[in-house]
Amino acid sequence: MSYPHPRHLGDKGEISAVFRSADTPPDVVSGTTATHYLASHATTGGEFGLYKVDMGPKAPGARTHFHRTISESFYVLSGEVRLYDGGTWLTGRQGDFLYVPAGGLHAFKNDTDEPLSMLMLFSPGAPREEYFERVAEFARRGPEELKAFQVKHDSYFVDAPDEPAPGRPR
Repeated sequence: MSYPHPRHLGDKGEISAVFRSADTPPDVVSGTTATHYLASHATTGGEFGLYKVDMGPKAPGARTHFHRTISESFYVLSGEVRLYDGGTWLTGRQGDFLYVPAGGLHAFKNDTDEPLSMLMLFSPGAPREEYFERVAEFARRGPEELKAFQVKHDSYFVDAPDEPAPGRPR
């Protein structure tokens, strides 16, 4: 394995870093969930997308789904999150990490009485921002429009039990 082909061909570096202060307000607030665009599709030129997600108590998260073109990773900063790895519901705590390759079934939710904070990383950096900003609107429009919106954003939801029986694979 080797490094990718160079993308910067100049003889010297350039001033191009992007800083986001910790006190920047969230980019999207939906119910008790706030999403911060730490490194968006636009910021990284599509290399990756990094988002901080703060979920309030009992926040529903996302039902079981998969992506055809992107991987998704979760890193728990604080609190506890229920993560579905396609076969088992796991409890993610501070410092825990889950990687889901393209095609991997996954889901997440906060079923505790406490808030949680986690990082979500998408690679490559698909334009997820519109999804975060408009999914609630499309959910209100009805199932057909919601499904079309989800497919446009590489999110394929499957009928799966909300909480599979312990130890039973899907």
